[in-house]
Amino acid sequence: MDIRIRPIDPTEHSTLGEITAHAYLHDGLLDFGESDAYLHELRDVTKRAATAQVLVATADGRVLGGVTFVPAPGPMSDIARPGEAEIRMLAVAKEARGRGAGEALVRACVDRARATDGCTGIVLSTQRTMHSAHRVYERLGFTRTPDRDWNPLPELDDITLLTYKLTL
Repeated sequence: MDIRIRPIDPTEHSTLGEITAHAYLHDGLLDFGESDAYLHELRDVTKRAATAQVLVATADGRVLGGVTFVPAPGPMSDIARPGEAEIRMLAVAKEARGRGAGEALVRACVDRARATDGCTGIVLSTQRTMHSAHRVYERLGFTRTPDRDWNPLPELDDITLLTYKLTL
């Protein structure tokens, strides 16, 4: 499969939003229902694209998945510190998994971070259950940063996101 990584086209926002929502909700990566506010955030690619860089993986004219690259701390970053970029909302369609799209998206983010003036590292948060993603991050040189693990929903004790960092 010849995978191409490029900036998202606005006509693809809803497609990527559904891929992302499906990956997080229907594949059991997060435990919430269709009415959850975060699910709305996952689907709102237009909002992400207004303040960050949204990239898609495509093959044969189809969107396979996408990622949000945040080049510096700002409205779309959760854990980035000064000098760090952040990867958010990486998702690949179920039928496209295991073919390199996720890894290609992460590599594209790393390349963008390296090309960003003053960027010394790239960070990300991930669910404990996202084992395939953890393997990709570790294969690309990311290391766990347990001191930065955090809970985006303090009212729910069991949602602690794991964090990783790649020093550039």
